[in-house]
Formats: sequence, C-alpha cells, structure tokens
Amino acid sequence: MRELPKTLSITVTTPGSTAPSGAPSSAGRQASLEDIHLDQFLKTSNYEDTVKQLDIYYGIVKRQLLRFQSPITGLFPIMSTDHEVGSVRDSVYCAAAVWSLYQAYRRIDDDRGKSYELGQSTVKCMRGILECWVKQAHRVEVFKQRQSNQYALHGKFHLHTGEEIYADDAYNHLQIDLVSLYIIFLVQMITSGLQIIYTQDEVAFVQNLVYYVERAYRTPDFGMWERGSKYNNGTPEIHASSIGMAKSALEAINGCNLFGEKGASWSVVYVDIDAHNRNRSIFETMLPRESSSKGVDSSLLLTLSFPAFASHEERLVEQTKHNVITRLRGKRGFKRFSRDGFLSKLEEKNRRYYHNGELKDFEGHECEWPLFYIEMIIDGVFKSNSEQIEEYQNELRNCLHTDVNGDPVVTMYYAPDGEGSYVRSPSQSLFLWGQSMFIIAQLLTAGLLHINELDPIRRYLPSYNRPRRAGRYSAFQGTATDLVVQIVLIAESQRLQAMMATYGIQTQTPHEVEPVQIWSSTELIKVYQHLGVNNKVGLTGRPGRPVGSLGTSKVYRICGMTVLCYPLIFEVSDFYLYRDMALLIDDIKTELQFVGKYWRLSGRPTVCLLIREEHMRDPQFKEMLDLLAMLKKGYCDGMKVRIGRLQNLISSSCIEHLDFMNQSHLTDNENAFVQINHEYIGYQSLTDVPKALTYVEQKISLEHFKHKPTHEIIDTMRSTESIYCLCQLWGILLEREGPNFEVNGLSVNQALTQLYHRAGSLRYWRAVRYCSSLLHHIVDSISPFITTVLVNGKELTVGVIGQKETNFDKPMTPAEIQNVMYTTVQPYNVIQAVLQQEVVLYCGRLIATNPSMFRGILKIRIGWVLEAMRLYLQMSGQESIDLENLSPYQVRILLQKALTVSEWAAEEKLTTLQRRQLEGCLCRVPKNFYNKIWEFYNEHKYYHTGPLLPTVPTLTNMSRGEITFSLNPELHFKQALDIDDVLSERSQCTARTIILNVPRQ
Repeated sequence: MRELPKTLSITVTTPGSTAPSGAPSSAGRQASLEDIHLDQFLKTSNYEDTVKQLDIYYGIVKRQLLRFQSPITGLFPIMSTDHEVGSVRDSVYCAAAVWSLYQAYRRIDDDRGKSYELGQSTVKCMRGILECWVKQAHRVEVFKQRQSNQYALHGKFHLHTGEEIYADDAYNHLQIDLVSLYIIFLVQMITSGLQIIYTQDEVAFVQNLVYYVERAYRTPDFGMWERGSKYNNGTPEIHASSIGMAKSALEAINGCNLFGEKGASWSVVYVDIDAHNRNRSIFETMLPRESSSKGVDSSLLLTLSFPAFASHEERLVEQTKHNVITRLRGKRGFKRFSRDGFLSKLEEKNRRYYHNGELKDFEGHECEWPLFYIEMIIDGVFKSNSEQIEEYQNELRNCLHTDVNGDPVVTMYYAPDGEGSYVRSPSQSLFLWGQSMFIIAQLLTAGLLHINELDPIRRYLPSYNRPRRAGRYSAFQGTATDLVVQIVLIAESQRLQAMMATYGIQTQTPHEVEPVQIWSSTELIKVYQHLGVNNKVGLTGRPGRPVGSLGTSKVYRICGMTVLCYPLIFEVSDFYLYRDMALLIDDIKTELQFVGKYWRLSGRPTVCLLIREEHMRDPQFKEMLDLLAMLKKGYCDGMKVRIGRLQNLISSSCIEHLDFMNQSHLTDNENAFVQINHEYIGYQSLTDVPKALTYVEQKISLEHFKHKPTHEIIDTMRSTESIYCLCQLWGILLEREGPNFEVNGLSVNQALTQLYHRAGSLRYWRAVRYCSSLLHHIVDSISPFITTVLVNGKELTVGVIGQKETNFDKPMTPAEIQNVMYTTVQPYNVIQAVLQQEVVLYCGRLIATNPSMFRGILKIRIGWVLEAMRLYLQMSGQESIDLENLSPYQVRILLQKALTVSEWAAEEKLTTLQRRQLEGCLCRVPKNFYNKIWEFYNEHKYYHTGPLLPTVPTLTNMSRGEITFSLNPELHFKQALDIDDVLSERSQCTARTIILNVPRQ
C-alpha cells in the first residue's frame, strides 16, 4: 500500500493553522482565506506544487467517484458496490465534488484537458438527472395541484437505463429538499460557466420544478432521510430542512438565465416572491425544530450551512447548530436524529416500517455519521473559523482508513454495539456522498479551492452583501435599512376624486395614470399561466395560485405595457369580508406593514390602494379618510410610506419584465380596471353622499317550517319582508328541492345570491353569513393561514360543540377545507360554517404577528373559541349582542380580546371562575404542562386505556418535549372532558381548566 500523501491527510495546512512537519510549503495558503483578497488568492505561490496536488485529487476523483458513474445515464449509486440503483441525492453531491475540482483546475494554464473532462462529467450527471425527471413530467403536472407521494418525482432510478425502479408504494419518493438541492447546484454550475440546459423544453421543465418546490411550506414530505416522521411508519410530515432547501432554491434561481451569458429572454426562470416569503417565514418559525416528531436533526446542518445557507438570522442559526451539536454529536460522528434505528444492529433489515412502540429500543443505539464532521469542517472554512476546522479535522482523522490504492476513505457510519464500542460499516464499499463531501472539504482546507469558487452565487453571504445581478429581472437583495413603501391612490371616478380632494387627499383616476394600466391580481395570474407552458413535455405552466401582497407591489412590463396591480384585499370576491370597511382599513394597515417588513427585492415596493364609490357610501368611510390623512404624513404605524403620482414613483419602483409573454397571449384592455364616468360631478363632502342604510330586524327562527309543505313555504316567502326569514325559507327549499328549483322564474341559487348581495349592501351580517353558508362560500386563501397555525406547533379543529370535530393537523387544499366546513359544521349550525372560517383566518393572521397570544394553547378548537367570545359578551354585560350579527372587524377584535384574557382579567375584575371559564374554552394550559405530564406518566407507568394515556406506545415511541407527545394528552383530555350529556357548556370549560391545572400541584 502506497503512502498516503501528506496533502490528503487530515493534518494538511488549514487557514489559521501551522503547517505540520513535512507538509508541502504553501505559505500563501496558511493565512485565513478571509484575509486574502481573491485576486491575490488566485495567484498561487507555488505553481508546480498546486498542479501536483490537483493531479493527486484528480486521481482520487477518477478512482473514487467517476469510476462508478454510469456511462449511459451519468448517475451515481449510493454505494460503490451497487450496480443497479442510481440515487439522485448522491449523484448531485458526486457531481458537486467533480465540479469543485473542475473549478480548482480552471486557474491552471495547462491542465491537459482535465478541467474540460471534469466539467463534462458534471454536465452528464446533471443532465442525466434532468432526463430521468423529464420522463416523469406528467407527475410534476399533477403534483402542482395535489402534493402527495403518489405524484412525486422519484429519487431513485435504474443506474444504467434511467427507468423507474421503485413503485410509489415501495419507496418514499416525496422529498422536496432533493429537488431543491438539484436546483441550487444547477444554478451554481451554470453561473460558473457550464452549459447544462440545452433546449426551450428543458427551460420549461426547470420552471415547473420551481412550481414543484414553491409549496414546500405546506407539503408534508419524507425529508432528507427518506422516512418521514421519526416513527418510520410511512407518515410524511413538514420538515424545516425541506422548507429551508426550497427557500434557498427559490432565491438562487430567481432571475437566473438557464442558458448562461448567451441566454435569451425566454430562458429566464421566475419565482413567486410570496411563495418564497411563506417558505422563509415558516422555516424560521420552525427553527430550531426539524419537525413535529424530531426536535433536532442533523439535516439542518446541511440546510443552514453548505450547500443551502438557508438563513442568515445569526441568532437562530447558531441556536439551531448548538442544539444539533450538543444533542446529536457522538464520538464517531453525528446521529441523524434521536432514536434513529437506521442500520443499527437492532433494526430488522427485511422490514420496511417499525412496529408501534418499537422506537424506544433504538435509544442509545443510533448510528453515528462522520459525514457531519466533514460538514462542520466546510462550515468552518466558510466562517473562517480555524478552531472549528481543526477540532473536526481531529475528530475526522479517527474515522479514516485507506483503500487498496492508498486513497483516504471516510467510514460511512459507526454502529454502537451496546457495550461501549462501535462497529464500523463494511469497508469494501465506498459511501459516495461522504467521499464527495470529503473531497470538497480537502480542496477548501488545502487552499486549492476558494469559497467563492464553490459558491459562485454567494449563498453564504446575506442577500444584501451579494453582488448585484445585472439584467432586467428582480433579484433578492435583502432588507433595506431605509425602506420606503410607495403608495398610489386610485379613485374609481372623477366624482370620487373631486370629493377626496376637498379633504386634501390627492388621488389619480385610471385615465390619469395612462399609459400605465391598473390590473386586478387575477389578470396577473392569467399572464403567469403562460410561464412554463410546453405542450411537447405536457406542462401547462404556473398553477392558478393567487398573487400575494409582495407580488402585487411590483411594477410589471408586459409586451410593451406597464402594469400595476392592486392587492387581494381590494378584490370583490364571493366571500363577504370585503364589504366591511373597518376590516378593510385594518387590512390596509396590515398590508403596508407586511410589505415593509418582508420586502427583499431591489427597488421599492409600490402598493396600489383602490378607492371605490361604494366605499364612500359606507358609514365608516370617514375612518378611511383619517387613515389616508395619516399616510399622507409619511408614516403608517412606524413604517415609512410615500404617497405620490404613479408617474413619479415608477423610476424608484421594483420593475419586473415578463419577457416570456407573447402579444398573441394578451387580451385587450377590457380586463384593466375601468374608470366610472358620471355626467354629474357634484359631491363636495361626505354629507352629500347618500349613505348605505342601517338595517335592523328582530331575529326570528323558522326551524319549524322544515316540516311544512313546499307550497306553504312559498306562500310565506311571498308575504314576508324579513331578510333573515327569507334566507331560512330559501335554505329549506335548497335542502328539499335542490339549487335549480324555481319559484316565479327564479332558481333557489339565484334567489340566495340576490339575498346575499342585498344583505351585504345593508351590512346585515347575520343574513349575509347565512346566505354565504348556503352558497358554500370559502374564505379566499384560507390554506396558507391554516398552514401558518400548524407550523407554529398548533393544531386546529372545527365543529359545533357537542358534535363531531374535524382536526386540521396537516395542510389542506381549499377544496378539502370547504368539504370539511360544510360536512362537519353546517349540518348543525348554518352560520358557524362561515363564522368558523372567519375565526380560522384571524387566528392565522394573529399567530403570524402575535404568537404570544396563543401561548399555552396547543389545539385551537374553533367551536370553543367562539364559546369564549360569547362568554365574554355575557361577562361584560353585553348579553343582547348577537355574535352572529357582528361585523367581521368586530369579530376579529372580540377574538383578540378573548385570547388576551390574562392581560385584562384583573383590570376588568373578572372572578377566578370567569377567568377559568374563558381559559378553559381556549384549552390553555400552564407552562411546562406537557413536560410534567410526561414525567408523571413516566414515573407511574400507567397502562390503562380509554380516557387515560397508555404508556405503550406513547412513552416508548415519543420523547419529552415532542410536539406529537403533547398532542396525545390533548386528545385524551378532550375525550375525558367532552361530556356534553352530563355537564352544561359552562361547566365543561370550568372543569377543563381545573383538570389542566392539576399537574402543577
């Protein structure tokens, strides 16, 4: 066996360290890489020595990596002895290692063709993966609508044919982080000069890969370890590492020209900035946790450091890394996560899933992976932390051995034998992922590769420190310290404009901003649906997902037109929330704060505030004028704003060029926002404007009409003027005769729609909600708000008290949510089917901005939250107020009041009983409640079933502090306390609080 070259041993000269005896002289590489300017760094001090070292690494790459690359597909296996299965993840890391050496060779004048060979080997691998996935384009198309393992891109293919090798039910293919990893390295390699994408068909497919990962924040997947939850029972869950990888991929590829410097406008990839922001906010909310079942996971190292660098929030990153190091670091590497049975001596190799309660057996027997030592070395190089590099080099030295060629080999894993020693993984096979990372680390620490060559797009830097990308397309540039949100006020008519001017509010009409057009965001959705369309591959382009607040804050150039879109809050939708002026005013403030807080693009955001004529007829329009007057002063709750003419603001705006659009795809101007023209322009002040009437009527229940014949119901409808009575009668006909049944030439559905709009114009909220429920309306964009609640470690249930509840424990589509609301809630309470949607929406918004409101509440049970709101009205002497007839804004304020009971209970002199009633309805528990439950059951070893918590499998599967454990006692307490036949509703919520306080004793 030949002697291991000094430059390849772990004792090589590293930044900030002293060269060991006998090491090649390389004084220019001994200083910290951060202290040496790149231009100087590229001037190698000893050219011959550098060539010699690179040639040694070239030999290693040829023998340890390229030797096992398929000559047909370009894929790599997981292990060198595998001749059948090609792994996408391992192939990407192998390609990255080969590419790293290609980058190092590029500074050599005459490399005798080695650089070109390495570059082409990289291209072959990346194109091989792409070709395997293009064959599955039909999966991408379906996955855009339904995110499930059944339609996921595969992560394993036949090594030499590229065909599918594992069926959907035989392998957990859904791994969002895998596709994101590919995208990150694709951009890095294209930026370095490699040509990987050849045709427009492939450009369209990569654009659709962006759509594939955009919804990572709401897609439970099987994660980096391909097993889903740590219980290994086939259940996917939302992983922080997957979301972080997706967030990084979206940042990397936004505005990237896939053809490189020679590309055309149609080879540019676009990213939905709002999808990126949801991934970013939810990712940082989940940290330092990995998922509900895994409090800490080593996969987060690869997400927060090389290759993703998913967050630059230093405190959060350091806290997460500290958790991983302190809880998962071992003597021979890092555990992947606690109770990980993979490859341990206790795991049955012929069984795919674990038995219930088996997980505790693996505690203390988790395999340790030296791969993460290498990751920490690379992380140390990027941070110029020589102590960290040296520390983990010393650890890694004990995990190396040499092969028959004398090349260094990283042991795949070490399995504890249960007696204090370790069993090393078989040495006859190479773990290619580990070898790839080792080669990258060695090139970095030997000074042969600069971090800017490994990371050409500078992911390791905060976005505001990255080089600005030249071109016509928006780019992530971080948060501006002096960000100003620009505001354009658009009045629907000259009459409205004149009236606003009398109050000192200067607006523009659609005619005055021409040639700029004002569009609804729904029109922008239609434009984006042409992005990524490719009939040959069978791809339809961007799904019809809403354009969010950040997306509507750009100015767009589309086929020679300049377009500004107004936000979703100004859309006239089927759901009734847009009719509440007070809610709109509050939403405008929230919108401006949101845009100012989360804007990450170059250029200023420009928000279009739309003022309609129906707004000025609202009794609360005076409050709207007060808001606009405040904005005119330049601030909105501390946020800098600037109101101005659109023509003056465009030059400083963020401008997005949608060059993929063809003129033939566009419709005429009729879809632009149209100005209303009046012959009379006479309103001088609000006193001249006819106000909407305030409608009041007695609430009458017509429940008994369900048993009367249809002709009698029709006769009653003709004789009554009560809107709410008409709603109920039409509702009975709807249930009995169906939506197409006609009365006097008017179908039931048409009549309910007319009643809905009539009640809406009168702000008669009880009738509005009743009709909206009968018409099966769903809140716009409710899914992201439910997801926000879930990733904050909470769950939601909907349902009427005393009836079956439905639990939201994973993200759902709007159609699924609609089905739940109208099967679980509406049969027992018509109005609550929409009122509970309102509360769900408000909870999602509140938990994103004020998570402290939900402290101690693990499961938000909407039916009981409404009960808490009713109780508060009674306690405050407002029994006469009907919750169902409150405006949406009043419901939101009442919800905030109920959630913050601990802040005002003493001031408003609530009794202990009253406070317990409110807290019991909210299911709020004391601090460390679930940890004490764990300790209690762990000590007493309860084996009972029924309403009590069984030890097996609860304690054997789950660990202390785990969210999934906390939800188990919550479930059993729910069973114990939902005793509607025994206790009154008020007694239930009091008993609930008393029992939840018992563990504090």
